[in-house]
Amino acid sequence: MIRPRYILRALLLTVSLLGLASCGFVGFPGVYKIDIEQGNLVTQEMIEQLQPGMSRRQVRFIMGSPLVEDTFQPDRWDYPYVIRNGPDIIREAQVRIFFEGDNLVNVTGDYLPDWANPNAKSAEDIESAERAEADESHSESDPAQ
Repeated sequence: MIRPRYILRALLLTVSLLGLASCGFVGFPGVYKIDIEQGNLVTQEMIEQLQPGMSRRQVRFIMGSPLVEDTFQPDRWDYPYVIRNGPDIIREAQVRIFFEGDNLVNVTGDYLPDWANPNAKSAEDIESAERAEADESHSESDPAQ
């Protein structure tokens, strides 16, 4: 026979575990959630200071260190920025800076200087377009197909 004391303990344990689990699901009402900033804060004023032909060092002085310096694309710097309040995204921005050698050539993303070309293609886009054209011309000239 099961003693009433064990039943009471099991019931109390079950109710308390369900109560804790529901707090995580519903959330604590009235609890303050702080804004979390991640990435590099980029403003239009910072972007307007950039000029074509600037060195990487000059760009780094104006923009700060990029969050992402890709090993496979050394001529591209990424500056992502996100402000969150809990799961809600308040503001999100992305800026990409492109270099040829040590010189700034283009800026793309959410903030652009007047001189930037937002429709400019990266080196990878140009190479893939050239390969597609070469494949297309090769298939047109091949009478066996």
